[in-house]
Amino acid sequence: MARKTWTLADPRQDIYVDQIVIEPRDVGGAASGYCVTKRVLSAGSRRGVEVVEVNNGRLRFTVIPTRGMGIWRASLGPLQLGWKSPVNGPVHPSMVRLSDPSGIGWLDGFDELLVRCGLESNGAPEFNEQGTLLYGLHGKIANIPAHTLEVTIDGDEGTISVRGVVDEARLFGNNLRLESTVTTGVNEPSLTVTDAVSNISAEENDLELLYHVNLGAPLLDPGSKVALPVRKLAPRDVVAKGDLQEWDTYGPPTPGLAEVAHFFELCADGDGNTEAVLHNEAGSQGVALRHNTKQLPYFVLWKNTQAEQDGYVTGLEPAINFPNRKSFEKQHGRVAVLKPGERRTFELTLEALPDATAVKAATARVTEFQRGVAPEILGRPDPQWSA
Repeated sequence: MARKTWTLADPRQDIYVDQIVIEPRDVGGAASGYCVTKRVLSAGSRRGVEVVEVNNGRLRFTVIPTRGMGIWRASLGPLQLGWKSPVNGPVHPSMVRLSDPSGIGWLDGFDELLVRCGLESNGAPEFNEQGTLLYGLHGKIANIPAHTLEVTIDGDEGTISVRGVVDEARLFGNNLRLESTVTTGVNEPSLTVTDAVSNISAEENDLELLYHVNLGAPLLDPGSKVALPVRKLAPRDVVAKGDLQEWDTYGPPTPGLAEVAHFFELCADGDGNTEAVLHNEAGSQGVALRHNTKQLPYFVLWKNTQAEQDGYVTGLEPAINFPNRKSFEKQHGRVAVLKPGERRTFELTLEALPDATAVKAATARVTEFQRGVAPEILGRPDPQWSA
């Protein structure tokens, strides 16, 4: 059987490989035309960042083990997935000021296509009565390097997997383990992220998790639209309330325009599967995001249409909770509690839609999820959802 695994990092065995190129001749089997490269970046704030670049013969994407197994960029021919952040990333975690007193130091490193928010907390900054930071914006997991890293390729089935293990742990605190596997098929237009989060403590641990999937120009342009099968929609705040009539449409880059977020529950099939689609104004290219509402019951649409050089971007964000202060989410029962040894699995698939035919098929699937369900659209923030 033509299936091989390369261990690129494992502290238990004192293994570390800083650079490797893996091609079909190294694996065998019928699959061809792919390449996996692992290297270490060295310029500026990227210095020391490890990346695994996957080219499945059609789709290219970059996994960042140093940044919690996030995904930096992806492309399918001329279709680029990602965004232009003011941050010149990928940024090494040592350059990110998570403990900045403002609570928003996380933004120092924010420029990925896919970044996780969590695991102990994932929402807005929270401070104690003395003004000391308790939980910073979006948590820590995106700025913790994977300690274990493997690449597995099956040359018969034509599958490529990058697996990393990241521990978010401290003495007298949460002790959670993220095992993330990014899988793609040779010549396929999609990738799938499968995450298992385990409590490796002898005590109960809190879990919050949100997947921040970020897309900008050229896919995002004036008139771009998002298609969601809406069960319930509420604006996050009074700013979002003003956007409610055009929640699914994007305007042009506008300097100084405030960010907007809308909160959702989405329709799904009997197994919990659902889909979100973003496409450009012409409907000629787009992206589909599939996840399971039994794993990730809530969804956030983030619209940040300020000037392109300042971050013209939207976020498609499935989550187990809304990104409010942790105390608010805990009060409303949306913070998961993992018992000792408990393990939860989360999966999402990102598919590039390179032409109008693919966009039309994906939006038709969204329409099918919506069939028979009248969306409940609130004209103001829901006090159960928004702090």
